[in-house]
Amino acid sequence: MKKKRTVGHSVRTLDNMMFRSFASCVREHGLDELTTMHGWILGFLSCNEGRDIFQKDIESEFQIGRSTVTNIVKLMEKKGYIRREAVPYDARLKKLVLTDTGRALHEATIQLIDELEGKTTAGIEKEDLETFFTVIEKLKENVKTNLGETTC
Repeated sequence: MKKKRTVGHSVRTLDNMMFRSFASCVREHGLDELTTMHGWILGFLSCNEGRDIFQKDIESEFQIGRSTVTNIVKLMEKKGYIRREAVPYDARLKKLVLTDTGRALHEATIQLIDELEGKTTAGIEKEDLETFFTVIEKLKENVKTNLGETTC
């Protein structure tokens, strides 16, 4: 008897495979001390350079609590990825700024992600990828719409 394929199992299996592959490449490139959340925050700060970003913006962007963000920011500052700087218009506020180390880590991570994306999508036609992304968006919308429904 042939096993029924399901979207959930397929997505989970692919996610696991991609995560293991990414983790392996990260170790090979010496980026394994960078946590996923640190990487996301570095990316957020990089995309918003030229704009004042505060801890509350990180809380909002990633939907995580104040105490969690405080601990993350302290660790990132200790590791030299970011620094806090006073802003002239409010002495209570400290904006988060990428350091050269943080910027270099972000750029190395982006290069690695681009390399892995290329390997992952190798041999897949552009039209097939567009179909994939269209289907993924429809699946996400279905899950979002049905979230909270308990009837099956």
